Amino acid sequence: MSDTVDLEFSHKYDREHAEAYGRKHASGLWRTLSHKRDEQLARRALQIAGEPSLVLDLPCGAGRFWPLLAERQNRVIIGADYSADMLEVARQRQPESITQRVQTLQTSAFAIDLPDNAVDSIFCMRLLHHVGNAADRQKLLQECQRVTRDSLIISLWVDGNYKSWKRKRLEERRRLRDGDTDFQNRFVIPAETVEKEFAEAGFSIQRRLDFLPLYAMWRVYVLRKDMHA
Repeated sequence: MSDTVDLEFSHKYDREHAEAYGRKHASGLWRTLSHKRDEQLARRALQIAGEPSLVLDLPCGAGRFWPLLAERQNRVIIGADYSADMLEVARQRQPESITQRVQTLQTSAFAIDLPDNAVDSIFCMRLLHHVGNAADRQKLLQECQRVTRDSLIISLWVDGNYKSWKRKRLEERRRLRDGDTDFQNRFVIPAETVEKEFAEAGFSIQRRLDFLPLYAMWRVYVLRKDMHA
């Protein structure tokens, strides 16, 4: 795979880490409730996007959204991830009734191994908050703009809420204590900044969906491809 963007965290998903990731969202009451809320937002986003028939789930991780995507009987799902181990874990964790509905693809979100306008929608959950560099985000968004025919559903951490304020204070304390040496792989992106980046990549915002308004950092955007971009 040709990939000019190399995110350090992506190399950790060997078989052991992939299996741990697959178990994570089913462990404990809070994570179970959080997953249910994620599903609520995802269903709403898919409805707003017009219930797309051909969806690229990228990165699909351990396939935790495959059952939800498969709820629509005529939907074709491509489950894609950078990690071959993650794809294998996803196949093993999900029931055969689900996996037989999913075509898997090992590829990078920064160099998607699909032609232009290949899918109706790209479903990109839990990736953009790992991308702290604006040029890298633009490359990812431009690839999504190239491959999707119509929409992009994407989640990230944004500012303007209680949790982002707390995280900013925590990061400032870490910098004062340790300097700039700590590895960071999660980033709060100002909403104003990322919304400008969406427009620069050729997307318009159809809807913003917040996990818990004014409290949580997670936001899901439903974006439409600008055909004139």
